[in-house]
Amino acid sequence: MKWPFQRTPKVSEFEVVGVHDRPWGDPYDLLLRTPWWIGVSVLVTAFLLVNAVFAFAYMLTGGVYGAQPHSWLDAFFFSVQTLGTLGYGAMYPETLGAHLLVTVEVMLGIFILALAAGVIFTKFSSVRARVQFARHAVIAPWDGVPTLMFRLGNERRSRVIDASIRAVLMRTERTLEGVQFYRMVDLALERARNPSLSRSWTVMHRITESSPLWQATPESLVLAEAEFLITLTGLDETSAQSLHAAGQYDNSQLVWGARHADILTELPGGRLRVDMTRFHETVPTTPTSTFPYPRAAT
Repeated sequence: MKWPFQRTPKVSEFEVVGVHDRPWGDPYDLLLRTPWWIGVSVLVTAFLLVNAVFAFAYMLTGGVYGAQPHSWLDAFFFSVQTLGTLGYGAMYPETLGAHLLVTVEVMLGIFILALAAGVIFTKFSSVRARVQFARHAVIAPWDGVPTLMFRLGNERRSRVIDASIRAVLMRTERTLEGVQFYRMVDLALERARNPSLSRSWTVMHRITESSPLWQATPESLVLAEAEFLITLTGLDETSAQSLHAAGQYDNSQLVWGARHADILTELPGGRLRVDMTRFHETVPTTPTSTFPYPRAAT
């Protein structure tokens, strides 16, 4: 079943100056961070290019027994056999130049095969958290107290065991000396741990007098350039590997006077239905004297 999730909200981008950009400085890390199909495609392309280069070298030097003279295809397939340490015996080097090329290619092949094995093993053995966040965070009364709420969902069939979540408010502040800086403030959550996350989880922060959001308004959060960062850690039930996920919301993704739509209903016979098609939906709440949101149109 395909769930109507969106990608995790993007982290704010910064323009950095004065730093040397070296995207190719760590190719192994770059391969690990790319999608698996891109990493495999890069390795296959590199394998073919290396063999193509050595094929031209074998054509220039000659000395490969069983290969037709000036045949690039024979030289290419001989290079594949050498790089893969196959050695069928139909073609083999018989001159000093060919033996030197074989030596260089075998030494290079050791590093190429080791890199390829490491990348492929890491790609397919590592478990990535398929945890998604609702498009909007909401602030609405809950048991009479204004509450900030985030909704997240687990896309995998396996559960996230001992899931732990943290929420941080990031905003600009000014010190008594007049210095403006970006401060991160932890938000106390109603429940910060979930022993078994199977489908969805609504995370709540009550806005009381001890909350950094006490007496905050949509306008004050815009002036403070407020953002919310949510991080989740836990263990995958199937592989027992650690999972990590993060989501971020800015003011444009914060809805005042709304709550997340209900996705859980009870069916006849006591069965429960989880309607993930409403995962991103929000519904407005009723304004009160202490929480006048959503505001009436003027």
